[in-house]
Amino acid sequence: MSRSDLWLRDGRMLPKDCFHVSFSRSGGAGGQHVNKTETKVDLRLDLTAAEAVLGAGDVARIREAMQNRLDKDGMLCITASEHRSQFQNYQAAMERMANLLATALVRRRRRIATKPTRGSQRRRLDAKRQRGEIKRTRQDKPSRD
Repeated sequence: MSRSDLWLRDGRMLPKDCFHVSFSRSGGAGGQHVNKTETKVDLRLDLTAAEAVLGAGDVARIREAMQNRLDKDGMLCITASEHRSQFQNYQAAMERMANLLATALVRRRRRIATKPTRGSQRRRLDAKRQRGEIKRTRQDKPSRD
């Protein structure tokens, strides 16, 4: 199986040396084929090696966003076993890794605090006044004459 580099959406490339790939037998349907071929792919990204390409800030962002997917060695783990072919599972794992990294590297915009407009404040207070008036009329009991 030929391993390849991973191109990220922002144009950077993670070299194949940053990845550790292992194969094992996959479960599920497939008869004897499943019992004798190693199609399940376990793909791990060494974040310390990827720091040279991504930079310390981006690696820290990945570690924080994907902390539930890190193993004890600090590697980002992906497994793929949905296909019967080892190559297809490898491609699926690489695609999933690229998607995970893309979502982890999105920089969130900081929210700028704003004040409510004078009109929105007036409308809110008018609505509160109207609602209070409705409740007040419910409390007034009719007089017995």
